[in-house]
Amino acid sequence: MKNEFSTKWVSSVQKRKQHKYIFNAPLHKKHKFLSTNLNKELRKKYGKRNLPLRVGDEVLVMRGASKKKKAKVTSIDLKKTKVYLENIQKTKKDGTKVAVPFHPSVLQIQTLNLDDKLRMPSKEQKKAEKKEEKIEPKSKEVKSQKTKENKNA
Repeated sequence: MKNEFSTKWVSSVQKRKQHKYIFNAPLHKKHKFLSTNLNKELRKKYGKRNLPLRVGDEVLVMRGASKKKKAKVTSIDLKKTKVYLENIQKTKKDGTKVAVPFHPSVLQIQTLNLDDKLRMPSKEQKKAEKKEEKIEPKSKEVKSQKTKENKNA
């Protein structure tokens, strides 16, 4: 079995092929695997069901021993697809505390970290982008007509 990532792979029922796809995926693809669903208010506000997690997001744990706890994301491990939360730790036998890793599917985003303005474009920005897209094709047609006129002259 090859140890490379296939861009042509679509899907498979076989668990080994799914695992291979996830394991060998490049980091920019693994970032998408960190997607977590939004709570109902954020879904209505942004019109999206889920978003990739970022450091600083506040999440709610939905499963496991830490169920119903809210915490901020402190770090993210892309290679292992794990998320570490603030103040959720377990104590080892020697007494040291270690952060508990969570899979993103167990979490739900409560508040977004909007330090990066490109993360969630506002509705006004989306409208402006759509207007620009509509204007640009017309300007290209005008330019092509002017070049034809210059060539003919």
